Amino acid sequence: MKFINIGFGNMVSAGRIVAIASPDSAPVKRLVQDAKEEGRVIDVSCGRRTRSVIVTDSDHVILSAIQAETITNRIATDGEEGEDPVD
Repeated sequence: MKFINIGFGNMVSAGRIVAIASPDSAPVKRLVQDAKEEGRVIDVSCGRRTRSVIVTDSDHVILSAIQAETITNRIATDGEEGEDPVD
């Protein structure tokens, strides 16, 4: 199981991530609002501006202060480092 740092020492399992989105569009704002009403939001932004919204396979919505592109790069980088070299 690989964990990805999503800011301020918080980690999420890379295998549980379904989507990473920018919080600026109206559909994502509705998704976050609906999740807040249902108690499915995990806010790890530490009071800072939300820059990415992570949706997990358990329908939890995680709000992070790290850019979506940065998190995506961390997932891609960790995947490459963990592979065995091909002989």
